[in-house]
Amino acid sequence: MMTDDTPLALTLGDPAGIGPELTLAAWRARAERDVPPFLLIGDPEFLEAAAHRLGLFVPVAEVDPEYAVEVFPRALPVWPLPSGTRVATTPGLPDPANAGAIIESITAAVELVRARRASAVVTNPIAKFVLTQVGFAHPGHTEFLAALATEPGRDAPLPVMLLWSETLSVVPVTIHVALRRVPDLLTQDLVERTARVVHAGLRERFDLPAPRLVLAGLNPHAGEAGTMGTEDRDVLAPAVAKLRSEGIDIRGPLPADTLFHERARAAYDVALTPTHDQALIPIKTLAFDDGVNVTLGLPFVRTSPDHGTAFDIAGQGIARPDSLIAALRLAHRLAARP
Repeated sequence: MMTDDTPLALTLGDPAGIGPELTLAAWRARAERDVPPFLLIGDPEFLEAAAHRLGLFVPVAEVDPEYAVEVFPRALPVWPLPSGTRVATTPGLPDPANAGAIIESITAAVELVRARRASAVVTNPIAKFVLTQVGFAHPGHTEFLAALATEPGRDAPLPVMLLWSETLSVVPVTIHVALRRVPDLLTQDLVERTARVVHAGLRERFDLPAPRLVLAGLNPHAGEAGTMGTEDRDVLAPAVAKLRSEGIDIRGPLPADTLFHERARAAYDVALTPTHDQALIPIKTLAFDDGVNVTLGLPFVRTSPDHGTAFDIAGQGIARPDSLIAALRLAHRLAARP
């Protein structure tokens, strides 16, 4: 649970992306947009240089986590990477030389939260292709955080990616995999386990005592009784029946093309979809600037902006901090629950 003197732990992200300028912009908006106190884990000199390059007055203070909340009103608190690693990069030009710092920042943020020196993890965007060049074995943030959350001798938790906004919340059942692999990966067990994590997360984190879930079909028209593919009939429908027998309020599989209009959205709290883009296309259409990525199933709160590194506009000072601010505010809200 969050206390008044515990900051959010914000990771560095890829320093060549828009993360640094979003961080600076979020701190500058702290008063008028009610941004909760956060501590960036990274290189203080790099943040100072980024502010100078963008022409922003942002005092940077190198502090320990215990002093971050006190310092936050007057300076951006930064906790140096434990290894002392420095960051150097050109905006828009990702460099594998910074991969170690990116990974260390994530690891350190988790350690701070687990040691109760920070209340939640908020991650700036990373580019997986940069990290894979140095042997990073995880498909993305979500899977890496699950590995960091695993206790010795125990199975890793199932991390579930919830994309949340006030307008729409969605969960892709399969995430960062090629589309051609989805039918093989989309098992009844995976659907059931994902739905159970979502149901528990909405109850425990979002204070919804009776969450309403829907499951989109994989095929057009949800397979239309097997004439357009059998996965909906043979995999998804039995999963829904099993979940309903456990007392979980879930409907489906339903045709994905009619699941996201305004009247349909009023009938559920979150929509589960078999594929990544079935979930992300509607939420990025309806809530591009204020969507938040929340990882359910972890023993700590983790949120992030619902966008990537945007290398094409990095360093220009035009990236909007809305999604990062929404991620910080939601992390604060979720961490405050007992």
